[in-house]
Amino acid sequence: MLENLRAMGVFACVVERGSFSGAAKDLGITTSAVSQQIRSLELELNVTLLHRSTRKISMTEAGQAFFQSCQEMMAAAERGKIRISELQDNLIGELRLATSPELASLHIVPALSRWIMAHETLKVNILASEQYLNLIEERIDVAIRMSQHISDDEFEVYPMARVQQILVASPSYLNQRPAIEHPKDLLAHQLLPVDLMKNFSKLKFSNEKTGENVELEVPVKVRTNNVFVMKTLCHEGHGIGRILHLDAQQELKRGEFVEVLPDWKLPEYTLYAVTLKREQQPVKVIRCIEALKSYFSQLPGGR
Repeated sequence: MLENLRAMGVFACVVERGSFSGAAKDLGITTSAVSQQIRSLELELNVTLLHRSTRKISMTEAGQAFFQSCQEMMAAAERGKIRISELQDNLIGELRLATSPELASLHIVPALSRWIMAHETLKVNILASEQYLNLIEERIDVAIRMSQHISDDEFEVYPMARVQQILVASPSYLNQRPAIEHPKDLLAHQLLPVDLMKNFSKLKFSNEKTGENVELEVPVKVRTNNVFVMKTLCHEGHGIGRILHLDAQQELKRGEFVEVLPDWKLPEYTLYAVTLKREQQPVKVIRCIEALKSYFSQLPGGR
């Protein structure tokens, strides 16, 4: 089938140029190669498409009918080429973006809201999942991921922000429990982890003032895979939440949460935009990442 389509293009070029040599020059192939393509096409169709003479060529009745089909095919191919160009160069089509429900609700939608409204021809599909989606299978254009480091030859990785983890608790919880002045004091408390993190109950602390490093495993009674649920548990006094600083800013400002052990740091994460490697990224992907970078550059990820 592919050979037939190529031969149809050659046939159309011969008719338009009025000669085999003219078509060969336009197509960048030899005259004999053009002749072979036409001959193969005629054998495949079992008809004569062209009358050949030493001075000129002319179409047979079958050739005239077939030429119209060839023109339609070439026009369709050109429309397809234009469409691909539009998808590459303009903000049209669909943008598929993958992230976690928490990041989507708290940050991605606010970050992209005005940008989405400014481009009416662009459709946006935000896929919110607690699990990483496969970029190829799910046709993901941009994935937003949190990690200490991402290294994968299949991906283009765009760092957007450094983000600190902190421990928080409700004032009522802290007022009714033993004081927490050192990481080891956490052993008398309950940690409320989001268990998507690896080794979610193990904490590593560093203190820049004293140079001390502490590693310990904190008791866990209730756990969840969702930040919103963890926040509610924290509000209700079920324990100490392990959370990203950017996800707790509003509660800290309102006094609903109090930071626990503010002089001790947990390992930091980096927020990345991740795409598949391409020779040229579509403009919609580039502009989306630019909008996200602009948003997160203005948002304090740490204390």
